[in-house]
Amino acid sequence: MKYLIHFTWQQALACIFPLIIFAALAISKFVEIPYLPRYDFLLIVCILGQIFMLASGLETKDELKTICVFHLIGLALEIFKVHMGSWAYPEDAYSKVFGVPLYSGFMYASVASYIIQSWRRLDLQMIHWPKAIYAGGISALIYLNFFTHHFSYDVRWVLKALLVIVFFKTFVSFRLLDRVFKMPLLLAFVLIGFFIWIAENITTFFGAWQYPDQQAAWTIVHIGKISSWALLVIISIIIVAQLKRVKSGLAEKELVEGEKTAVTEY
Repeated sequence: MKYLIHFTWQQALACIFPLIIFAALAISKFVEIPYLPRYDFLLIVCILGQIFMLASGLETKDELKTICVFHLIGLALEIFKVHMGSWAYPEDAYSKVFGVPLYSGFMYASVASYIIQSWRRLDLQMIHWPKAIYAGGISALIYLNFFTHHFSYDVRWVLKALLVIVFFKTFVSFRLLDRVFKMPLLLAFVLIGFFIWIAENITTFFGAWQYPDQQAAWTIVHIGKISSWALLVIISIIIVAQLKRVKSGLAEKELVEGEKTAVTEY
């Protein structure tokens, strides 16, 4: 029981930035701010939330750089998807670019924030991680398919089969107090995608964005979106894992070079 409580608490701490966004969505749905469009209010809250995360030490400068990458990746995807009619942001705002409010990028950044926070708090370790060319290649193909399936075949099922092949042997270990647990990474992908789908239902209820079938009234997001979110999470985890591996390699290289320099000076 103590491990479950510890895990729940650590997950709650990892979700601080997403919770800030949820709170802003809930408040802005029921409370109208004079002279300030809702999407602009959300952008201000997201920026202040990000500043708080950095100033409080909950995120480091390196982690912020990674989160900014996700913000740009997400914003590019949002602009394309809104243009293709996949979903819409119907309210007016000063901070909209090509029909997309800038706060939307922070929702992708919040997913990255959760992954990075969980990684550090639970001391995540990847076991039998595939070669960078395979991990990076499948990540790029998944992201590309989010765009190309509007013009050609949707190959997500092919990509899922490739994911099983590439990550079949990969496990993720995590530490809870004095014990280390592990689970298949593929299972972790699905579970995180499922919980983000639940979060998506909450955010669309609060009007974060709107799917075509939600124009007349809010309805539960189609369960098929779990697949989309799982794929998006996979991209996020692969990018974070590769960046951490690169940084770890550089740190080891600097350590070796430092030892060589010390020996030479001696």
